[in-house]
Amino acid sequence: MKRFLYYFSWTIVVSFIIYLGAKYQMWLQLEASKNFELSSLYLYSTIFPIVIGMMLRLPKLLTEIRQNSQWTFDWVKFIGIGLPSFCILSMYVLPFYLPESMLSLIPNAIMFRNQTIQVVAGVVLGFILLDSVKK
Repeated sequence: MKRFLYYFSWTIVVSFIIYLGAKYQMWLQLEASKNFELSSLYLYSTIFPIVIGMMLRLPKLLTEIRQNSQWTFDWVKFIGIGLPSFCILSMYVLPFYLPESMLSLIPNAIMFRNQTIQVVAGVVLGFILLDSVKK
């Protein structure tokens, strides 16, 4: 019962943070439509899924912290899964900082703001960041 309450309360906390994050993102969209400054909206919508992915892995990490053993980092998992996810996410932010001549290198699915790819890559990256840290 104690374990159930732990995970259930963690689910409520994550759900509340997702709700607040979605409200903030809607506010950023309104501000971006008013002043045509999209970089903060794109940066937030890239970073927020990473935070959610980290929060999904955090309960397991907290139980691992209680164990007394040596810390390691799984570089193979991080390079094999985390690095490609990071590359996908960086393509959403790079158009604001790259010269216009290099924009043709970014795939059309990303240029047309496919949110599904961005959210999945962000959650995977956040989860893998904490999952690669092992005890």
